[in-house]
Amino acid sequence: MHVSCVNKLLHLMRQFIFFSLFVFLSAGAYAQHSSDSLAYQLERAKINGMLAQRAAKFGQYDQSLNMHTGIFGLQTKNDIRRSNEILMDIVKTDDDVYKQLKILLDFRAFQQTQVQTHSHEIEEGTIGYMNTINKLRNQVEQLKAASQKQDEDEAKTIRAFVVALALMLVFLLFLIARPRSLHI
Repeated sequence: MHVSCVNKLLHLMRQFIFFSLFVFLSAGAYAQHSSDSLAYQLERAKINGMLAQRAAKFGQYDQSLNMHTGIFGLQTKNDIRRSNEILMDIVKTDDDVYKQLKILLDFRAFQQTQVQTHSHEIEEGTIGYMNTINKLRNQVEQLKAASQKQDEDEAKTIRAFVVALALMLVFLLFLIARPRSLHI
C-alpha cells in the first residue's frame, strides 16, 4: 500500500513537471516560430519525441500498477519490480529530457548573444558612417568657405589691378595732354 501511494505521488509530480514543460515549449514555439533556426527546431523535435516516449512509458507504468497476478488478485514481487523498472526508465527519460532542455536553452542563449553582437556591430558601423559623413560635410563646408574667400581675394586683386591700370592710364593721358614746354 505504501509503495502505491509513493508511486501515485511521483506520478502527479511528473505530470505537473511535464505539463509545465509542455506549456513552456508550446509558448516558446508560438512566439519564436518564425525566427527559429533549423538546429533549434530539430532539438525541439527531439525533446518532443522524448516526451512522447515518456508518455508511452508512463502508460506502461500505469498498466503495471493495475496488474495483480498474485493469489486473490494481489500484486506480486515481480509485479512491483516490473513497475519499479518502468518507473526507473521513466526517471532516466526525464533526466535525458532535462539534459536536452539545457542544450536547447543554451542554444537559445547563444543565438540571442549572436543577435545582440551582430546588432551592436551594425550600430557601431552605422555610427562610424554617420561620423564619416559629418566629417565630410564639415570638410565640404570648409572648402566652400575657403573657395569663397579665395574668390573674394581674387576679385579684390583684380579690382586693385584695374584701379592701378586706370590710374596709370590717367597719368599717361595727363602726361600726354599737358602742354610741353620746350627748353632750349
